[in-house]
Amino acid sequence: MKGVYGEEAVKLSVAAPPVDGKANAEVERFLAGLLGLGPSAVSIVHGATSRDKSVLVRGGDPAEILKRLGPLL
Repeated sequence: MKGVYGEEAVKLSVAAPPVDGKANAEVERFLAGLLGLGPSAVSIVHGATSRDKSVLVRGGDPAEILKRLGPLL
């Protein structure tokens, strides 16, 4: 986790190469772990081939998600 990126984003760096969706899978796995959710609860919904991505988080309590992201925002 590299920290805040603008007003509504978090900047991440992953070791996985951006080939065959490996980096996207790593982003999903990392965020799911950070948020205490299962791996299928986080998915990239926009920007799969871009550096900028939108991520959907399902099944988590919004207040708890913000609490876990709080130090980064």
